[in-house]
Amino acid sequence: MASLQYACSGGVAARLGCWAFLLFMFSIFHLPFGCSDSASDLQIGDLHLSKGELTMALKHYTSFIDINPNEAIGYSKRATVYIQQKRFKEALSDLGISLDKDPKYIQGYMQRGSLFRQTCRYDHGEKDYQRVLELKPGHATAEKELSQLQQAKSSLELAVSSLEADDAAKAEEYLNKVVLVLSPDCSKARLLKAQVLLKAKDYSNAIAEAGRVLKNDENDLDALLLRGKGYYYLADHDVAIRHYQKGLRLDPEHTGLKKEYFKLKNLLKKSKNAEDLAERGKFRAAVEEYNSALAVDPDHIAFNVNLHLGLCKVLVKLGRAKDALSSCSSALEINEELVDALIKRGEAKILLEEWESAVEDLKIAVNKDHQNHEARELLMKAEKGVKMSKRKDWYKVLGIAKTASAADIKRAYKKLALQWHPDKNVDNKEEAEAKFREIAEAYEVLGDEDKRARYDRGEDLEEQTMGPGGPGGFHFGQGGQTFTFHFEGGFPGGFHFN
Repeated sequence: MASLQYACSGGVAARLGCWAFLLFMFSIFHLPFGCSDSASDLQIGDLHLSKGELTMALKHYTSFIDINPNEAIGYSKRATVYIQQKRFKEALSDLGISLDKDPKYIQGYMQRGSLFRQTCRYDHGEKDYQRVLELKPGHATAEKELSQLQQAKSSLELAVSSLEADDAAKAEEYLNKVVLVLSPDCSKARLLKAQVLLKAKDYSNAIAEAGRVLKNDENDLDALLLRGKGYYYLADHDVAIRHYQKGLRLDPEHTGLKKEYFKLKNLLKKSKNAEDLAERGKFRAAVEEYNSALAVDPDHIAFNVNLHLGLCKVLVKLGRAKDALSSCSSALEINEELVDALIKRGEAKILLEEWESAVEDLKIAVNKDHQNHEARELLMKAEKGVKMSKRKDWYKVLGIAKTASAADIKRAYKKLALQWHPDKNVDNKEEAEAKFREIAEAYEVLGDEDKRARYDRGEDLEEQTMGPGGPGGFHFGQGGQTFTFHFEGGFPGGFHFN
């Protein structure tokens, strides 16, 4: 009947004509109305299979089995469809039935042995091929496929040994031989390869390998775990959590899934706490929480880059420049394109007065983001710092702080001028003359309120070296006292206090 229905497919007119003809033939020759035989179901099934029309092929093979439940070939044919549909459990069931019906059915053993090899159930496959060789010694195909199965088995064993020896590259080489050539549907090999890829930080391909396993069995717990870890390390945390949660619904006590799930939840909680504390201005507490979050998983670089940057920003606000420099450098080691990290590292270097290095970072930041006003302002500050760092530090020359009072400046100058006057340093007169001149230049700038203010602002001073006394001398008066220094012929003259 199925064959007639197939033959009478088509348009309405064609179907009516076909059925009219069949009724006519039935009336003349008294043919049975369901004139299709079971053999035609096999033939039609084979035709659909050759065209890749698996659903139709399955329908006709099932029809043949219904009519001929004791024929091994029907189950074997249907198993072929199941294998192409990756329905391996149903395929093995049908092949088992076919061999129960006919224990000497060589094609059934060959087919099942191949499926066992494909899914890396090697011990079972060896038995099927050996059974074929018992039934038909010298069977060339069985010998060849048995040899391939043994190669696959050996490669998988060597891959496991390589992993145990921490030789991931060698393990991947053996695993590729298994999954790409000999046993493409070997879940064990694909999961091992996913582990190797995770270790090599090739997260996208690890996800793909675990995904192939889940395509065959969506409830494979190890595949859910490994695929979840791949998404986790790509910082796609929502997808990772969904994988972990699905696995835990299937097995709430699965050790690996529980560990990864709670680790991720802990990391997200600490990260959120750190951000909230920083927003509320509780910077010291934020530093502790950022460090705690970073300690959860040092290998999670795709997410830790944000933690390093957040920590750097907080440390800059606290004025802890050296620690901030380290945190921002850690972020840039992960992602050298991170503009915010370049800006904050530049700011930390400004705090440390590492002016030229700060300029380098901030120039890169400005080039990457021309509209970033913070980067531009800090760059101007750093460039000014470079300029100021190349002039003499008159405060340092006099040994005083930048907050020194006018009286402090005067006392320091008087003390140093007495100490380094050339007449008092006969044995090192040249050094004393140079030092004495430098001290006088420092006082000329810092002892003048206007010049000192301009110097502190980083402005250029047209004259910083000689006072109103000109080349013949230098003097100042303050508080009713006058100090006069005569420089004649390289300071040979006297040194007087009046």
